[in-house]
Amino acid sequence: MTNSSISNNQITDILMIALGVMICVLIFMIVIFLVLKVREKKPEKKIIEDKKETKNKSKQSNKQISTQMDKRSIMDFMEFEKIQDNMIIVKEGKKYLMVIECKGVNYDLMAEAEKIGVEEGFQQFLNTLRHPIQIYIQTRTINLEKSINRYKDSLRNVEKEYREKQNRYRMMQESGKYTQNQLEKANFEVVRQKNLYEYGKDIIDNTEKMNLNRNVLNKNFYIIIPYYVEEIGSDKYDPEETQSIAFSELYTKAQAIIRTLSSCYVTGRILSSRELIELLYVAYNRDDAELLGTNKIMGAGYDDLYSTAIDVFEKKNRLLDEEIHRRAIAKANSAIEKVKSEKQKEVEEKATSIDELARRMAQIILKENENLVGINVTKKAIEEIKNEGKETKDEKEES
Repeated sequence: MTNSSISNNQITDILMIALGVMICVLIFMIVIFLVLKVREKKPEKKIIEDKKETKNKSKQSNKQISTQMDKRSIMDFMEFEKIQDNMIIVKEGKKYLMVIECKGVNYDLMAEAEKIGVEEGFQQFLNTLRHPIQIYIQTRTINLEKSINRYKDSLRNVEKEYREKQNRYRMMQESGKYTQNQLEKANFEVVRQKNLYEYGKDIIDNTEKMNLNRNVLNKNFYIIIPYYVEEIGSDKYDPEETQSIAFSELYTKAQAIIRTLSSCYVTGRILSSRELIELLYVAYNRDDAELLGTNKIMGAGYDDLYSTAIDVFEKKNRLLDEEIHRRAIAKANSAIEKVKSEKQKEVEEKATSIDELARRMAQIILKENENLVGINVTKKAIEEIKNEGKETKDEKEES
C-alpha cells in the first residue's frame, strides 16, 4: 500500500511539473509572437512609405523621361540638326548634305539627234559618279503672290500716268487755246492709257483667281550629295575644321555634277542656306507652305521650321466662325428681300387702287369745303364721283 501510494504521488508531481513547464513554454512563445508582430508592423509601415516615395520619384522621373523622349523623337523625326554654309548638318555633325537644284528640258519636244545627245550626256553623268547621290522631287503649289504684287506696282504707275493725261486733256479743253487736231491727239493718248490700265487690271484679276486654285502644281528636281565624317579618316580635327573640309569636298563634287549634267542640257546650281530652309519647310509643312512663306518663318524664328500646323480645335473654331458669318449674310439678304417684297406689294396695292383713293380724298375735300362750294353743289359733286367709281368697277368686272 505504501509503495503504491508513493508511486501515485510521484506521478502526480511529475505531471504537475510537466504542466507548469508547458505553460511557461506557451507563455514564452506568446510573448515572442507578440514581439515579432510589433516588429513586423514597423517594417510594413516603412515599406509602404518607401513604396509611396518610390512611386512619387518614379512618376517624376517618368515625366522627365517622357519629356526628354518627346524632344528626342522630334529631333529624330526632323533628321537634321542645323543649316549652315549651304549645307544641311545631320546627326550631330557626322553627316553633311549639299543640294543641287536642276532645271530640266522637255525631252519629248526635242529632235531625234538632240534626244540621242541627252541620253549620251546622262550616260556620261552616271559613269562619272564615284559617290552616292539621291534624286529628290518636290511638288509645290504655285504661289503667284510675288508676281501679283509686281503687277500691282506697275499698274499703279499706269494709273498715275492715266490720271495725269486725263487732267491735262481736261485743262486743254477748258483753256480753249488748242486746235481741234491737238485735242484729238490728247484724247487719243487718254483713251490709249485708259485701255492699258483696264487691260492691266483684268490681268491682275485673272491672276488672283488663278492663284486661288491650289491644283496648279510645279515639280522641282534636286540632287542631294552626302558627305560622312568617317571619310576624313582622322579624329584630330575640331568641329569647325571638319565642317570646312566637308564643305570643300561637297562643293567639289557638286561642281563636277553640274558640269557633267550640262552635257545633257540640264542646268544645275547649289542651293543657298535660305533656299535649303525653304526646301525643308515645304517638305514638312506642305499645307501651309504656300500661305506663310519663308520670309514669315525666318522672321518668327528657327523653331517655326518644325511645324506651323494649327491646333485642330482652332481649325474647327475657325470653320464654325466662317459658317456663322455665311449664314448671317444669307439671313440678312433674305430679310432685305422680304422687306423689299413687302414694300413692293404695298406700292402695287396703292397703284391698283389709286383711282379709288383719289375719289375718297376728293369726297373728303368737298365735304371740308362745303360752306365755300355750297351744299347742293357738294352733294351733286359727291354723287358724280360715286357714280364714276361704280362705272369703273363695273368695267373691271366685265373685263
